Parts: sequence; structure tokens; C-alpha cells
Amino acid sequence: VQLQASGGGLVQAGGSLRLSCASSVSTFSGYAMGWFRQAPGKEREFVATIDWKGSSTGYADSVKGRFTISRDNAKNTVYLQMASLKPEDTAVYYCARNRRGYMDYEAKDYTYWGQGTLVTVSS
Repeated sequence: VQLQASGGGLVQAGGSLRLSCASSVSTFSGYAMGWFRQAPGKEREFVATIDWKGSSTGYADSVKGRFTISRDNAKNTVYLQMASLKPEDTAVYYCARNRRGYMDYEAKDYTYWGQGTLVTVSS
């Protein structure tokens, strides 16, 4: 399984970005997906997750109301729409595939990881 994350870049505070993560396999639709991030000098942290059907989502408190996770199973792709970005959102963002179809909030429950895409928010 390969996960290819894209869409990162440099944006001013208050701006928006949409991250994409494409999966290499057609079994994508049977698994929950998640986004995590790691800021310089900090541990990787959970950002958002979505179940296999796309009917349930979960978010970290720090991004709730600003970020939206979605998926298109026909395209084997999961998205993270980020709005009202803050400098503290600066990090490398990773997409990951869960070991099952239901949402989890810890990195240990995700078995496959993308390479990460850098998001930099300037003040």
C-alpha cells in the first residue's frame, strides 16, 4: 500500500489549503483514514479521521471547526480542507490508513503512512 500526500505549501495566516492523499490500492474504501501532523521539535499528533464510508469524522480540538476531512472512495483519495490557518498549524502533515474501517485517534492504530507534505503558515 502506498499513500501519496500532496497539497502542502506556504500560506498566510487566515488562509486555506486542501491536502490530498491518494492510495495505490482499490481496497482503500474498506478502511478508515486519518491525518496526523508533526511540528518541528514536537511529537506527531492526531488531526482528523474518517470512517470507511465517509459517514463519520473526528477531529482534534485544535482544528475542530476549521478543518474538514472527506474522502472519495471512487478515486481512492482522502482530503483535508484546512481553513482559517494559524502559524501553529505549521507542520508536516501525514495521511495514514487505519487497520480497520472504524475511526481511531492514535497513531498506533494506523498501519500505512504517506511520506508527508509540509504546510507552513506565516504570520
